[in-house]
Amino acid sequence: MPVLAVTDATFEAEVLRSELPVLIDLYADWCEPCKQLSPVVAEISDELAGKLKVVKIDIEASPGIAQAFRVQSIPMLVVIAGGQVATAQQGVLPKEAILDMVRPHLPADAAEVKPNELAALIQQERAVPVDIRDASSYGRHRIPGAVNVPLEDLETRASELTSSDGRMRVLYDRSTDAARDAAQTLRKAGVEVAFLEGGFLHWEADGLEVERPS
Repeated sequence: MPVLAVTDATFEAEVLRSELPVLIDLYADWCEPCKQLSPVVAEISDELAGKLKVVKIDIEASPGIAQAFRVQSIPMLVVIAGGQVATAQQGVLPKEAILDMVRPHLPADAAEVKPNELAALIQQERAVPVDIRDASSYGRHRIPGAVNVPLEDLETRASELTSSDGRMRVLYDRSTDAARDAAQTLRKAGVEVAFLEGGFLHWEADGLEVERPS
């Protein structure tokens, strides 16, 4: 999705009234670091289309916005959520750092399950956790009742993830990214799975039960 150019005149309509969270790239044509950051911002705009609105603002053409954000150096990235400034960073940031800025404000994925939700579903026998880590990690500690289907085997073992018993299959890794990406790929192929928000790290941090070999 193309990065939308916004000005003083269109800022309120395009940014403050946006139903989606907005990532603002504040730049100037003469700024070399801004040119380095621009393709990274464009890539994020493509990847998060429908979840995040990404705009760019030339601070020289829109001095009112520059003054409102008290811009002292560029590039500067600002995240707006619900019409309010959520966070801001200056400088050329790596892609992952920018994603870390915006992720807390993205609308929840329909396939995302929070740790406490998964714990309740397991107790109700309505979900099966699927550990996509390697066999060694699974053997050391895991979510109670989890089955192990390592990430590299998911495609060939996709038939095992079909919900023939009516229980949801919930993928989890150490953190979120691999399980989310795998779930999206499987869902596109017609395999209805979910993924654990925050992964095993979040599960442990929430103090939920962990199964270890005796």
